[in-house]
Amino acid sequence: MGIFQSLSKSLGTSKAMDIDEFMSAAEAEQVDVMHVEADFYVKPIALHADSDIKLVEEELAAKNIVLLNIAAYAKNPQKLKSAVVILKGIVTKLGGDLARIDEDKILLTPGKVKIVKQRKH
Repeated sequence: MGIFQSLSKSLGTSKAMDIDEFMSAAEAEQVDVMHVEADFYVKPIALHADSDIKLVEEELAAKNIVLLNIAAYAKNPQKLKSAVVILKGIVTKLGGDLARIDEDKILLTPGKVKIVKQRKH
């Protein structure tokens, strides 16, 4: 039994949900799930040039969370260190937070959003 059939059964609907029917429905065509209005967003940004730091600052000021790809800067440790110092200053000024997720990604948050950096066991 498929997940949609299980869901229909558990919700008490008598007709099994047909995903093709749903995806072609007029209502679905009018809804753009990738661009539904939201208060805040999580935005992926790649750091390729110093001008991208300004974009990060603008997104944080707009209360968006930034997932920053630093792969291009990681090849130049001095440039990366300089960019991180600037980014730390920006999030500190805005009351946000920043944490390195992996070798190529940094998570930056706007004011009043903190990152838990320690795992609970």
